[in-house]
Amino acid sequence: FQQFSDTGSRKEHVKITSEAKPGFLERLSETSGGMLIGLVTFLLAFYLLFTNEGRALRTAKSLDEGLSLVVPLDSIHSISQQNEGRLVHLAGALSTSKPLFDPSYGLSIQAVKLKRSVEMYQWVEYEDSKEYEEDGEIKKETKYSYNTEWKSEVVNSRNFDREIGHKNPSAMAVESFTAVSPNVQVGSFVLSKGLVDKIDDFKQLSLSHLQDPHADVTRGGDYFYHSDNPRRPEVGDLRVSFFYAGLSGDDPHLGSADKVTVIARQRGDQLIPYHTKSGDVLEILYPGDLSVEEVFQKEHESNTMKTWALRAAGWLSMFVGISLMTRIFYTLVDWFPVVRELVNVGLKAFAVCVASSLSLLTIAAGWLFYRPLWALLLALLAALPLLAARSRVPPKKQQ
Repeated sequence: FQQFSDTGSRKEHVKITSEAKPGFLERLSETSGGMLIGLVTFLLAFYLLFTNEGRALRTAKSLDEGLSLVVPLDSIHSISQQNEGRLVHLAGALSTSKPLFDPSYGLSIQAVKLKRSVEMYQWVEYEDSKEYEEDGEIKKETKYSYNTEWKSEVVNSRNFDREIGHKNPSAMAVESFTAVSPNVQVGSFVLSKGLVDKIDDFKQLSLSHLQDPHADVTRGGDYFYHSDNPRRPEVGDLRVSFFYAGLSGDDPHLGSADKVTVIARQRGDQLIPYHTKSGDVLEILYPGDLSVEEVFQKEHESNTMKTWALRAAGWLSMFVGISLMTRIFYTLVDWFPVVRELVNVGLKAFAVCVASSLSLLTIAAGWLFYRPLWALLLALLAALPLLAARSRVPPKKQQ
């Protein structure tokens, strides 16, 4: 059963759907499906936590190895055969052989990357739903609202609840793209593709010094508009902006070429990945002029942040998995409101304690072959959540 009510505005309407309240067997069936998903999530958490510890320790050892072997270059404009095959450190300004062009808009820039970003003015649908029980049925009230916005991706209006009056074009007449310079150097050294990929600090390009490229294109601020009236755009109108990364030449409007710091393996005039004994790859690039110590400190900080982020993701995955697998106990008593809430609180506390203990044990297993004393300490800490939960249970009265 569906009941529609319109607010009187074409841009907003409300739909109410009703369905019979699911019975006990139906809820039990849904819970069983959730238990299977929970089991997969639970097992995935073990894999994520265990492999993350090995990755973190391997990366740390590789960075320490790199710091002990790296050779700072005296000059970036001369290539020394003594450093062939060695891990080297250098810093200098970026340079490219040719500027990057976008002939459609009469634009060129001496940079490593040039990105054209195209947006189209489109209808966007928003949903706001709430469920409630009435006359023994579960009713869902969904409010659909529509707004026009600039979007970089085509919004498929066929998926709207009400497409009439909110139809979008199926494609853009102008496409986005990113141009990358084929040859990027620092002094006499050519950067590998991996190093060039790390140059991704995009900045918006000012168009104030450019003219309108075509009669049907109007410049407004830092955008080119394909619109009859940019101040009052219509659905289907386009606006184009440009971004650049790695300025590789002096520009009167943008300033001097960007400087970068690189640590990589020297092979002739090429800077390529360096493979460490630990099995990792060192191919590092940072903006600015940094010392060897500053570069490796940043890499260690990045490794630490990634490690803790994956630990948190692993714990959360384990907590969700345990919650889904124990959800069946909640379903069995959901007819009794008071008991249901008590069971719900107990299941969440159980999931938190077990997830914390198993996460610490898994992390300890990952450290066992690298740092056995730390692994033992973590294994002891793993028992604390369970002991804390057990201490809340009142002891049995003596007979």
